Amino acid sequence: MIMEEQIDYLIKIFQRRLASTPMTFFRYLYSQIDWDDTLIGIKGPKGCGKSTLLLQHIKETFRGKEQERALYVSLDNLWFSTHDIYDVVEYHYTHGGTHLFIDEIHYYKHWQTLLKNLSDDYPGLYIVYTGSSMLQMESSEGDLSRRLTMYEMRGLSYREYLQYEGILTLATITLEYLLAEHASIAMEICEKIKVLEHFKKYLEVGYYPFYKTVHHGYYQRLQNVANQVIEVDYPNVDDVTISTIRKTKKLLMLLAERVPQLPKMNELYKELETDRNQGLKMLYALQRGGLLQLLSDNTKSPDNLSRPDKIYISNATMMYALSPHIDIGTLRETFFFNQLSQSHEVRYPNAGDFIVDRKYLFEVGGKGKTFDQIKDIPDSYLAVDNIEIGHKNRIPLWMFGLLY
Repeated sequence: MIMEEQIDYLIKIFQRRLASTPMTFFRYLYSQIDWDDTLIGIKGPKGCGKSTLLLQHIKETFRGKEQERALYVSLDNLWFSTHDIYDVVEYHYTHGGTHLFIDEIHYYKHWQTLLKNLSDDYPGLYIVYTGSSMLQMESSEGDLSRRLTMYEMRGLSYREYLQYEGILTLATITLEYLLAEHASIAMEICEKIKVLEHFKKYLEVGYYPFYKTVHHGYYQRLQNVANQVIEVDYPNVDDVTISTIRKTKKLLMLLAERVPQLPKMNELYKELETDRNQGLKMLYALQRGGLLQLLSDNTKSPDNLSRPDKIYISNATMMYALSPHIDIGTLRETFFFNQLSQSHEVRYPNAGDFIVDRKYLFEVGGKGKTFDQIKDIPDSYLAVDNIEIGHKNRIPLWMFGLLY
């Protein structure tokens, strides 16, 4: 059994992190979570602010002596290499604890079984946990589906970036409202700020909130995030060899150089010295790890490991970190796909670049973009870069960053 002096170490770390947690900016997901649920999971790419979100909730909710009812632990702490999380929970529960926040839960080998056991063995204990999107938390060996509420967190939207920087606070808008009222919305915003200047900076660094604390070597840090997904997370989920890890790294870098053309998969498999089945497994592992976006048409399901129609790096900022040369057309499409897929179905159309919710057709491009490719198609729009204010069905690209 764990002793009081042993758990003091964890409590000191928890209190230190809590004291340094800022309360000036909250991610979009914070207000969407029903914190009264007994088992909550939050998944998302590394570095998107999941840990801060947990600590903000604790800091806002548990004040004074009430703070003793909550315990935050991160399972990537080396302390857990010689101590058992079960003992920590037992101590917390028997000493009046009612809420447990587990960060980086995927570092525990059988984390699904752990959660099931904690839910069964500690009645009245509220549990919130986070893990990387590499791990498929919806399906678990412990069958958590009956009791679990799962949320997914993305990186910063352009709207959130403006607020995070203290430039401008805006409410989210729906896609339907944007399509109908974009000109008046843009005019109001452009009276206050230089949207294109800030948009350029957002694309370069703004997707991951930790850019503010990393002044040098930011892209190296993002490359390290990618390496950790492949070297640590991937082997924890699938039984993969060192050779497969090496090939997965090579696959990511090859795609970073070549996206988003229609992938010539057979050539890729040959270059990687692998077969179709293994190649697709690696591809979808990179997607689940938050490093790639895979675009398919309506007839395909992302669950059946079918060949995607287009492959993109997951977001514009990661693209800057991984791609040796930035193609502006690819950058625009990457941003659009990333922002819309947060809460909409985005598919590969017969004409144009993207079809959203099986209804709205979009072509993405620069200010000289015309409707030639999608003319006479109902509900078709241009998402145009380098313009502040649009007209009719020509909508500024930056405005699609206001949706969450």
